[in-house]
Amino acid sequence: MDNFMYLTPIQQNILIASIIGDGEITKIYPNSRRKNHSYREHFGLDQQAYRKWKISFFDGLLYISEKSNCVRSASLPLFTTLYPHFYDKKGIKHIPIHLLRYCTLPYFLAVLYMDDGSLCISTTVNARKKLIYLTPHIYLYLQCYPPKELEQLQNHILKFFNVIFRLSKRKDGQGMILKTTSVKDTFLFLDLVSPITFDCPSMYYKTNWNERLQMEKEKWKRQQPDFNIVVSSADRWKNYTDEEIQLIKKMKKNGATIQEIADALQRSYWSVMYKWREINKRP
Repeated sequence: MDNFMYLTPIQQNILIASIIGDGEITKIYPNSRRKNHSYREHFGLDQQAYRKWKISFFDGLLYISEKSNCVRSASLPLFTTLYPHFYDKKGIKHIPIHLLRYCTLPYFLAVLYMDDGSLCISTTVNARKKLIYLTPHIYLYLQCYPPKELEQLQNHILKFFNVIFRLSKRKDGQGMILKTTSVKDTFLFLDLVSPITFDCPSMYYKTNWNERLQMEKEKWKRQQPDFNIVVSSADRWKNYTDEEIQLIKKMKKNGATIQEIADALQRSYWSVMYKWREINKRP
Protein backbone atom coordinates (compact mmCIF):
# COMPACT_ATOMS: atom_id res chain seq x y z
CA MET A 1 0.00 0.00 0.00
CA ASP A 2 3.02 2.31 -0.16
CA ASN A 3 1.85 3.81 -3.45
CA PHE A 4 -1.58 4.54 -1.99
CA MET A 5 -0.09 6.23 1.06
CA TYR A 6 1.71 8.73 -1.17
CA LEU A 7 -1.69 10.17 -2.08
CA THR A 8 -3.06 13.01 0.01
CA PRO A 9 -6.04 12.19 2.28
CA ILE A 10 -8.35 14.08 -0.11
CA GLN A 11 -7.05 12.09 -3.08
CA GLN A 12 -7.47 8.84 -1.15
CA ASN A 13 -11.10 9.67 -0.33
CA ILE A 14 -11.96 10.73 -3.88
CA LEU A 15 -10.22 7.79 -5.52
CA ILE A 16 -11.84 5.14 -3.32
CA ALA A 17 -15.26 6.72 -3.82
CA SER A 18 -14.67 6.87 -7.57
CA ILE A 19 -13.73 3.21 -7.86
CA ILE A 20 -16.74 2.20 -5.76
CA GLY A 21 -18.84 4.45 -8.01
CA ASP A 22 -18.35 4.98 -11.73
CA GLY A 23 -14.68 4.07 -12.00
CA GLU A 24 -12.94 0.77 -12.58
CA ILE A 25 -9.44 -0.66 -12.43
CA THR A 26 -8.54 -2.25 -15.75
CA LYS A 27 -6.59 -5.52 -15.60
CA ILE A 28 -3.41 -6.49 -17.37
CA TYR A 29 -4.56 -8.87 -20.08
CA PRO A 30 -2.51 -11.79 -21.45
CA ASN A 31 0.18 -10.69 -23.93
CA SER A 32 -0.23 -7.08 -22.87
CA ARG A 33 2.88 -4.92 -22.89
CA ARG A 34 1.69 -3.17 -19.75
CA LYS A 35 3.26 -4.01 -16.40
CA ASN A 36 0.53 -2.50 -14.21
CA HIS A 37 -3.20 -1.92 -14.04
CA SER A 38 -4.76 1.44 -14.82
CA TYR A 39 -7.87 3.47 -14.00
CA ARG A 40 -10.83 4.13 -16.30
CA GLU A 41 -14.12 5.95 -15.82
CA HIS A 42 -16.70 6.41 -18.59
CA PHE A 43 -19.03 9.42 -18.56
CA GLY A 44 -21.62 11.19 -20.70
CA LEU A 45 -20.94 14.57 -22.27
CA ASP A 46 -23.35 16.24 -19.85
CA GLN A 47 -21.04 15.24 -16.97
CA GLN A 48 -17.76 16.38 -18.47
CA ALA A 49 -17.56 19.46 -16.22
CA TYR A 50 -17.95 17.27 -13.14
CA ARG A 51 -15.20 14.89 -14.31
CA LYS A 52 -12.88 17.84 -14.93
CA TRP A 53 -13.65 19.03 -11.41
CA LYS A 54 -12.80 15.57 -10.06
CA ILE A 55 -9.47 15.14 -11.84
CA SER A 56 -8.38 18.64 -10.75
CA PHE A 57 -7.55 17.11 -7.36
CA PHE A 58 -5.00 14.65 -8.79
CA ASP A 59 -2.17 16.75 -10.23
CA GLY A 60 -2.07 14.83 -13.51
CA LEU A 61 -2.53 11.34 -12.07
CA LEU A 62 -5.89 11.19 -13.87
CA TYR A 63 -6.71 12.79 -17.21
CA ILE A 64 -9.63 13.00 -19.64
CA SER A 65 -9.55 11.18 -22.97
CA GLU A 66 -11.79 13.35 -25.17
CA LYS A 67 -12.21 10.74 -27.92
CA SER A 68 -13.62 8.08 -25.62
CA ASN A 69 -15.27 10.29 -22.98
CA CYS A 70 -13.23 8.61 -20.27
CA VAL A 71 -11.23 9.57 -17.25
CA ARG A 72 -8.03 7.55 -17.47
CA SER A 73 -4.67 7.01 -15.85
CA ALA A 74 -1.38 5.60 -17.02
CA SER A 75 -0.55 2.02 -16.03
CA LEU A 76 0.72 2.43 -12.49
CA PRO A 77 1.76 0.24 -9.53
CA LEU A 78 -0.86 2.16 -7.50
CA PHE A 79 -3.72 0.50 -9.37
CA THR A 80 -2.06 -2.91 -9.37
CA THR A 81 -1.85 -2.60 -5.58
CA LEU A 82 -5.47 -1.46 -5.23
CA TYR A 83 -6.99 -4.05 -7.58
CA PRO A 84 -7.33 -6.97 -5.09
CA HIS A 85 -9.01 -4.65 -2.56
CA PHE A 86 -11.85 -3.94 -5.01
CA TYR A 87 -12.12 -7.15 -7.06
CA ASP A 88 -12.32 -10.82 -6.20
CA LYS A 89 -10.64 -13.63 -8.15
CA LYS A 90 -13.55 -13.69 -10.62
CA GLY A 91 -13.13 -9.99 -11.34
CA ILE A 92 -16.34 -9.00 -9.54
CA LYS A 93 -16.16 -5.60 -7.87
CA HIS A 94 -16.74 -5.24 -4.12
CA ILE A 95 -16.73 -2.41 -1.61
CA PRO A 96 -13.20 -2.36 -0.14
CA ILE A 97 -14.20 -2.67 3.51
CA HIS A 98 -10.60 -2.56 4.77
CA LEU A 99 -9.95 0.70 2.93
CA LEU A 100 -12.97 2.50 4.40
CA ARG A 101 -10.85 3.51 7.38
CA TYR A 102 -9.22 6.04 5.05
CA CYS A 103 -12.60 7.44 3.97
CA THR A 104 -13.37 9.89 6.75
CA LEU A 105 -13.52 13.15 4.80
CA PRO A 106 -16.72 14.57 3.25
CA TYR A 107 -14.98 14.31 -0.14
CA PHE A 108 -15.70 10.58 0.02
CA LEU A 109 -19.45 11.15 0.43
CA ALA A 110 -19.52 13.94 -2.14
CA VAL A 111 -17.91 11.90 -4.92
CA LEU A 112 -19.78 8.69 -4.13
CA TYR A 113 -23.00 10.72 -4.27
CA MET A 114 -22.19 12.63 -7.47
CA ASP A 115 -21.10 9.39 -9.16
CA ASP A 116 -23.95 7.13 -8.08
CA GLY A 117 -26.46 9.17 -6.14
CA SER A 118 -29.57 11.24 -6.63
CA LEU A 119 -31.56 13.89 -4.78
CA CYS A 120 -35.08 12.53 -5.08
CA ILE A 121 -38.15 14.47 -4.00
CA SER A 122 -41.37 12.72 -3.06
CA THR A 123 -44.55 14.75 -3.45
CA THR A 124 -47.88 14.84 -1.63
CA VAL A 125 -50.63 17.04 -3.06
CA ASN A 126 -53.46 18.36 -0.88
CA ALA A 127 -56.00 19.58 -3.41
CA ARG A 128 -58.42 20.91 -0.79
CA LYS A 129 -55.84 23.17 0.86
CA LYS A 130 -53.98 23.77 -2.41
CA LEU A 131 -50.70 22.67 -0.90
CA ILE A 132 -47.87 20.61 -2.37
CA TYR A 133 -45.60 18.95 0.19
CA LEU A 134 -42.05 18.13 -0.92
CA THR A 135 -39.90 15.62 0.97
CA PRO A 136 -36.27 15.26 -0.19
CA HIS A 137 -34.26 12.05 0.08
CA ILE A 138 -30.69 11.09 -0.79
CA TYR A 139 -30.33 7.88 -2.79
CA LEU A 140 -27.06 5.99 -3.33
CA TYR A 141 -27.63 3.56 -6.20
CA LEU A 142 -25.17 0.89 -5.18
CA GLN A 143 -27.34 -2.12 -6.02
CA CYS A 144 -24.42 -3.88 -7.72
CA TYR A 145 -22.98 -4.62 -4.27
CA PRO A 146 -24.18 -7.31 -1.82
CA PRO A 147 -26.51 -6.10 0.98
CA LYS A 148 -23.95 -7.18 3.60
CA GLU A 149 -21.37 -4.79 2.12
CA LEU A 150 -23.95 -2.01 1.95
CA GLU A 151 -24.65 -2.56 5.65
CA GLN A 152 -20.95 -2.11 6.40
CA LEU A 153 -20.86 1.07 4.31
CA GLN A 154 -24.03 2.23 6.06
CA ASN A 155 -22.38 1.73 9.47
CA HIS A 156 -19.23 3.50 8.31
CA ILE A 157 -21.19 6.57 7.19
CA LEU A 158 -23.08 6.67 10.47
CA LYS A 159 -19.90 6.34 12.54
CA PHE A 160 -17.83 8.99 10.77
CA PHE A 161 -20.46 11.36 9.35
CA ASN A 162 -23.45 10.85 11.67
CA VAL A 163 -25.85 10.42 8.74
CA ILE A 164 -28.36 7.58 8.89
CA PHE A 165 -28.94 5.67 5.67
CA ARG A 166 -31.39 2.78 5.37
CA LEU A 167 -31.29 -0.19 3.04
CA SER A 168 -34.12 0.01 0.53
CA LYS A 169 -35.26 -2.74 -1.84
CA ARG A 170 -34.57 -2.48 -5.53
CA LYS A 171 -35.52 -4.92 -8.31
CA ASP A 172 -32.24 -4.81 -10.22
CA GLY A 173 -28.66 -5.63 -9.22
CA GLN A 174 -28.39 -7.42 -5.90
CA GLY A 175 -31.63 -5.98 -4.65
CA MET A 176 -30.67 -3.13 -2.29
CA ILE A 177 -29.68 0.54 -2.34
CA LEU A 178 -29.02 3.09 0.40
CA LYS A 179 -31.34 6.04 1.08
CA THR A 180 -32.07 8.61 3.75
CA THR A 181 -35.54 8.30 5.20
CA SER A 182 -35.58 11.40 7.41
CA VAL A 183 -35.44 14.99 6.24
CA LYS A 184 -32.97 15.70 9.02
CA ASP A 185 -30.47 13.20 7.60
CA THR A 186 -31.06 14.44 4.06
CA PHE A 187 -30.13 18.01 4.96
CA LEU A 188 -27.29 16.90 7.21
CA PHE A 189 -25.88 15.03 4.20
CA LEU A 190 -26.26 18.10 1.98
CA ASP A 191 -24.57 20.23 4.64
CA LEU A 192 -21.59 17.87 4.51
CA VAL A 193 -21.16 17.79 0.74
CA SER A 194 -22.07 21.42 -0.07
CA PRO A 195 -18.70 22.87 0.99
CA ILE A 196 -16.94 20.27 -1.17
CA THR A 197 -19.09 20.85 -4.26
CA PHE A 198 -19.39 24.62 -4.04
CA ASP A 199 -17.11 25.09 -7.07
CA CYS A 200 -18.83 22.39 -9.14
CA PRO A 201 -22.00 24.15 -10.34
CA SER A 202 -22.81 21.52 -12.97
CA MET A 203 -23.87 19.24 -10.10
CA TYR A 204 -25.97 21.77 -8.20
CA TYR A 205 -29.12 19.87 -9.17
CA LYS A 206 -27.87 17.24 -6.71
CA THR A 207 -25.91 19.29 -4.17
CA ASN A 208 -27.49 22.76 -3.94
CA TRP A 209 -30.88 22.51 -2.28
CA ASN A 210 -31.81 26.15 -2.92
CA GLU A 211 -31.34 25.76 -6.67
CA ARG A 212 -33.04 22.36 -6.76
CA LEU A 213 -36.00 23.71 -4.79
CA GLN A 214 -36.34 26.60 -7.22
CA MET A 215 -36.45 24.10 -10.09
CA GLU A 216 -39.21 22.16 -8.31
CA LYS A 217 -41.19 25.32 -7.62
CA GLU A 218 -41.02 26.37 -11.25
CA LYS A 219 -42.16 22.92 -12.36
CA TRP A 220 -45.14 22.91 -10.03
CA LYS A 221 -45.96 26.54 -10.81
CA ARG A 222 -46.51 25.50 -14.42
CA GLN A 223 -48.64 22.52 -13.42
CA GLN A 224 -50.50 23.97 -10.43
CA PRO A 225 -50.15 27.78 -10.46
CA ASP A 226 -52.59 28.28 -7.56
CA PHE A 227 -50.88 25.87 -5.16
CA ASN A 228 -48.29 26.68 -2.48
CA ILE A 229 -45.12 24.65 -1.89
CA VAL A 230 -44.26 23.30 1.56
CA VAL A 231 -40.93 21.58 2.27
CA SER A 232 -41.18 18.92 4.96
CA SER A 233 -39.45 19.84 8.22
CA ALA A 234 -36.89 22.14 6.64
CA ASP A 235 -37.43 25.47 8.34
CA ARG A 236 -33.85 26.59 7.92
CA TRP A 237 -34.14 26.07 4.14
CA LYS A 238 -37.35 28.09 3.79
CA ASN A 239 -37.48 31.20 1.64
CA TYR A 240 -35.68 34.23 3.03
CA THR A 241 -37.91 37.06 4.21
CA ASP A 242 -37.21 40.68 3.29
CA GLU A 243 -36.19 41.26 6.91
CA GLU A 244 -33.65 38.43 6.77
CA ILE A 245 -32.19 39.74 3.52
CA GLN A 246 -31.82 43.21 5.00
CA LEU A 247 -30.17 41.71 8.09
CA ILE A 248 -27.69 39.81 5.92
CA LYS A 249 -26.78 43.01 4.06
CA LYS A 250 -26.44 44.95 7.30
CA MET A 251 -24.31 42.32 9.05
CA LYS A 252 -22.03 41.90 6.02
CA LYS A 253 -21.59 45.66 5.80
CA ASN A 254 -20.59 45.66 9.46
CA GLY A 255 -17.99 42.95 8.84
CA ALA A 256 -19.84 39.89 10.11
CA THR A 257 -18.77 36.47 8.83
CA ILE A 258 -21.13 34.09 7.01
CA GLN A 259 -21.09 31.79 10.05
CA GLU A 260 -22.08 34.67 12.36
CA ILE A 261 -24.97 35.53 10.06
CA ALA A 262 -26.00 31.87 9.85
CA ASP A 263 -26.03 31.65 13.65
CA ALA A 264 -28.13 34.81 13.89
CA LEU A 265 -30.66 33.50 11.36
CA GLN A 266 -30.52 29.89 12.64
CA ARG A 267 -29.74 28.66 9.14
CA SER A 268 -26.92 26.58 7.73
CA TYR A 269 -23.63 28.19 6.71
CA TRP A 270 -24.06 27.13 3.09
CA SER A 271 -27.66 28.28 2.86
CA VAL A 272 -26.52 31.78 3.84
CA MET A 273 -23.51 31.59 1.54
CA TYR A 274 -25.70 30.78 -1.46
CA LYS A 275 -28.15 33.53 -0.52
CA TRP A 276 -25.30 36.07 -0.22
CA ARG A 277 -24.05 35.11 -3.67
CA GLU A 278 -27.59 35.53 -5.02
CA ILE A 279 -27.89 38.98 -3.39
CA ASN A 280 -24.61 40.10 -4.96
CA LYS A 281 -25.80 39.08 -8.42
CA ARG A 282 -28.81 41.37 -8.21
CA PRO A 283 -28.60 44.69 -10.08
